[in-house]
Amino acid sequence: MISRLAAGLAALLLSAAPAFAQTQLKVDTSAPIGTIQPEVYGQFLEHVGLLPYDGIWVGPDSEIPNTDGIRDDVFIALKALDVPVIRWPGGCYADLYHWRDGIGPQDSRPLRTNMVWGGTPEPNSFGTHEFFNFAERLGAKTYLNLNLGTGTTKEAADWLEYLTATKGDRAAERRANGREAPWKVDYIAIGNETWGCGGHQTATTYADQYALFASFAMTEGDQPVRIISGSHDGNPEYSDTVLSHPYIADLAEGISMHFYTLPTGDWDRKGAATGFPETEWISTMARTLRMDEIITGQEAMFAAHPDLKPDFGLYVDEWGMWVDKDSPDDPSLLQQNTIRDAVVAGLNLNIFHAHADSVKMTNIAQMVNVLQAMILTDGPDMVLTPTYHVLEMYKPFMGAEALPVSLEDGPAYTLGKTSVPALSASAARTPDGRLMLALVNADARASHEIDASAFGATEAKGRMLSGKTMDAHNDFDAPDTVHPVAIKARAGKRGLILTLPARSVTVVELTD
Repeated sequence: MISRLAAGLAALLLSAAPAFAQTQLKVDTSAPIGTIQPEVYGQFLEHVGLLPYDGIWVGPDSEIPNTDGIRDDVFIALKALDVPVIRWPGGCYADLYHWRDGIGPQDSRPLRTNMVWGGTPEPNSFGTHEFFNFAERLGAKTYLNLNLGTGTTKEAADWLEYLTATKGDRAAERRANGREAPWKVDYIAIGNETWGCGGHQTATTYADQYALFASFAMTEGDQPVRIISGSHDGNPEYSDTVLSHPYIADLAEGISMHFYTLPTGDWDRKGAATGFPETEWISTMARTLRMDEIITGQEAMFAAHPDLKPDFGLYVDEWGMWVDKDSPDDPSLLQQNTIRDAVVAGLNLNIFHAHADSVKMTNIAQMVNVLQAMILTDGPDMVLTPTYHVLEMYKPFMGAEALPVSLEDGPAYTLGKTSVPALSASAARTPDGRLMLALVNADARASHEIDASAFGATEAKGRMLSGKTMDAHNDFDAPDTVHPVAIKARAGKRGLILTLPARSVTVVELTD
């Protein structure tokens, strides 16, 4: 019943052309920005909370249906996203991870303590073979975060040899542990947040350490893309200093940047996942939209280092919503995921598309059960979050050519002293010639109209995601409260008019 009502409402909103359209959508189809790399839709899998344990890995003896220890329901859901790349094993955890703890027979792997995330037990059941086999089954590229904090250059070099060698003792050891063929390591990062949990190193100290590790981080066959651990949104000078190192330009293909959206901007009181006031809705929108200026600043920084390789890229390998835990004593980073998270995801993806010429990869934090997760699990039960639906709706943008977009006379969303653009748009031409449009209405209260006919489009069809309330979400009792509904509109006498409900994300194909 709810699904039919939602679909009917969406059809009504999109089929009835109003007397005028408030916003004119302009798309320049002749000047593509660049290819939206599929890796922009990357995922992040860190050992924290119920990730990977229970969220992805349950073990082959679990009563939860699984294949080689990976739960089937989660795998099927992730497979439907066409996950392009997975970053593992951290995050902060990467600088405590010693890869030999996670190979060999399960019953001989040591039990460690995850000191960086609440002192929780780490059984090492999900290790090198489990991760690389999981990524291989998904068809995802691998992004390995090497241990700089408590590791050594030899440990890192040995791991890469174990993974990729076809001959020698480490290749034989891998085969003895059940894997005949080498794996492909597509990306490596050397260290993580080296200005913080990764060692509180100065930029100059880290640059020397990076150069040392990168010199020996070699694989057999194709070499991985090497990524520097860069700044967060508040310390861009850190990355600038690292890039000034005399050898970095020859030893790196990109640099990372981390940016989390906190509703309040205060790490001590970030804001609630649900039941929040509208002031925290609009502050969330204002803060997440800073992503655009941050990326622009990174691009300017690259231009100031002309010795960098021509395809040197920005890797936003941690981004997403971060809110307060329900209990301060909870060691997990489990948080409910609402339509607000979905709108944040859409806004950021549109920003990444607009910078397709420089942003080579992003990794939303995190894959299952942690922060802005795609999926939540509770024992044998699983639920898809609103963020999951946004990434699934945006799949046509993977590998498409991003096109410049402008919204003329676009409305503002204002509350008190805070004002943000109500609407965000992204357009792209897919490899098979389809013109795709993504539209986000970040206004918590009002619907807004867009005239999408200025460049010849006469029909729009696709799907829309919206929430009845600001914190509308899916849970295990009501898993489909927020889900996409099909929409279709044709041009009338006044053109192709799209009406976007408050708190919504829409993806359509435009045709003439």
